[in-house]
Amino acid sequence: MVLTILAFAAWRAADAGAILGDDAGAWSVRLALASFVVIAVWTSLQLLKQNTAARGVGFVSVPVAIAVLVAMSATGRQHQALALFELLAGAAFLGSVLGGLLLGHWYLTDRGLSRTPIERATYIMLVAVVIEAIAVISGGFGGVGSSDAFNPLLTAGALAPWIALGMVGTTGLIAVMVKATLRGARASAVQSATGFFYLAVVTAFTAEVAVKTRFLPV
Repeated sequence: MVLTILAFAAWRAADAGAILGDDAGAWSVRLALASFVVIAVWTSLQLLKQNTAARGVGFVSVPVAIAVLVAMSATGRQHQALALFELLAGAAFLGSVLGGLLLGHWYLTDRGLSRTPIERATYIMLVAVVIEAIAVISGGFGGVGSSDAFNPLLTAGALAPWIALGMVGTTGLIAVMVKATLRGARASAVQSATGFFYLAVVTAFTAEVAVKTRFLPV
């Protein structure tokens, strides 16, 4: 259900930001709508207990979502290949944090679940932090023209990439703390790790907002 809501928000945001006559923007809107529809379908199938069909449609949603990022990469200020890398890195970064958070809550309903899934999610988050840091650095640290509609602080000089890099580093530190917390034998260790994932959602989202103010031209 969370992914359905986020997919709907992504479609509406793409539509709101589309510029008349921009083919890349138009395709971003169309593919974002397609992604929302596919995700809504497999979510509905899960609610109907059609797990096999939901899994199949879920796999189909992955290339559709990647196609959205490919279309959006053509709207960036950098070369499309670099822009696509930045979008994929951001998606993996935010996805790993959100995935870990949701997985942590699953342990509240399935007390017999082993630590393996959440430990794997933590490793994925650590790798995603490194990739995101590379993506932030690849965008450069010089000042660029950008709209101040998001936040005037983020568009002041070349402050945004430094804020983003700091938040990425903080997210990495949180991931290390999650890994250390999970070494505890008590069941409460997973609850503590979930609490850290809450903090990671805030820092990761802040990092992405900061760096993406530099993604689009004025």
